[in-house]
Amino acid sequence: MKKRFSEEQIIGFLREAEAGLPIKEPCRGHGFSEAGYYLWRSKFGGMSVSDAKRLKELGAENARLKRLLANAMLENEIAKEA
Repeated sequence: MKKRFSEEQIIGFLREAEAGLPIKEPCRGHGFSEAGYYLWRSKFGGMSVSDAKRLKELGAENARLKRLLANAMLENEIAKEA
């Protein structure tokens, strides 16, 4: 499932609100809800674009490592049964 907004766009929206715009304006102008804004603020608040990119990279690496661990555990279980 493709996300509607990139991390860079989200951080831009957050910065607009931090610059003093009422929260409703960027929400209405860019087509997202206030609830979405507060969710993003809790996740990305205070981050720069490079921080968000690094977070995304770390998430992908974490998922890859979890898959490798699950495969290793499965192989270990199969070896024990044999």
